[in-house]
Amino acid sequence: MNEEVFYRPEIFSSEERTLPAALYNLAKIMIGKSASGHVFVPVRSMQYLAVLDDEEFIFVDGAGNRTIAISWRHFRPRARNSLDDAVPYEAIYYSPEAVSIMGRLQGDFARALEILASRQAKPGEKAKVIVMRPKASA
Repeated sequence: MNEEVFYRPEIFSSEERTLPAALYNLAKIMIGKSASGHVFVPVRSMQYLAVLDDEEFIFVDGAGNRTIAISWRHFRPRARNSLDDAVPYEAIYYSPEAVSIMGRLQGDFARALEILASRQAKPGEKAKVIVMRPKASA
């Protein structure tokens, strides 16, 4: 079994935020489909890696040393009145730079998760195997 290790620095600051319902619901569906209970989402536009589980979403700078830059946790889906309402959560920042990227991160993460979900196999869909044959020598 492969194990990924990420490092959590001291908390710089935190704030209460809300996650759009569609994004929260899609993340929960993806986590539920995962055999490991974790989903790795490359946020290529920002060179970040998001790692999702039932308790927390962490964001790691893809060019860095596996140190968590931002985490989203303490999701409170029961605080909403309908499945279409945003979900309150706590955003934790581990550096001043993390605070400045948060505005862009939520939108870019949403697009990356949608791309990942669209690439998942659909029920009943079969894999296609392409046979690669070597070129005949002359």
